[in-house]
Amino acid sequence: MYFKFTLLCALFTSVSAAFSQTTYPKITGYFGVMHPIVTISGDETNVNFRDYYAVGFPTGINIWKSEKIGFSLEIVPNIKDDNGSSKVTNLTFHPGVLVALGKGYSFAGRVAFESGGRYGFTPVFNKTIIKNKTCSYYAAVPLPVRFGNDHTATFTVGFQFGIAF
Repeated sequence: MYFKFTLLCALFTSVSAAFSQTTYPKITGYFGVMHPIVTISGDETNVNFRDYYAVGFPTGINIWKSEKIGFSLEIVPNIKDDNGSSKVTNLTFHPGVLVALGKGYSFAGRVAFESGGRYGFTPVFNKTIIKNKTCSYYAAVPLPVRFGNDHTATFTVGFQFGIAF
């Protein structure tokens, strides 16, 4: 009797695992490091690592409504070191829409509100590099466009990497 019960439990567990599906909404969190590589404006072109060092730390929560679409809420503290003096330059509030593109690729269309008075939008192209049971590692290319605060419009190309869980 014990053998039959054990066999039945093992069979039930393997069958349910084979048919298990992700339940939606699905909530995930993430933390990353973002380096703006080059920033272009009407006045000048600035290159990170050459003219100064800037880094952001995107931290957020993704709420996937389905396998294809979701909502993301991100906050990014930005730090800049210029001529040996470093400080937090601003905090970006960055909500947006997520679209799964397949094969580990996704797109985030974000609006941006910076504590320094600028605003804009940021399209982000993501790729999951390594995925396991408890977390995944990703790389992304954010393309921030910013306006306002009596500055010319800017376009930045960045590189981001991080962990999602």
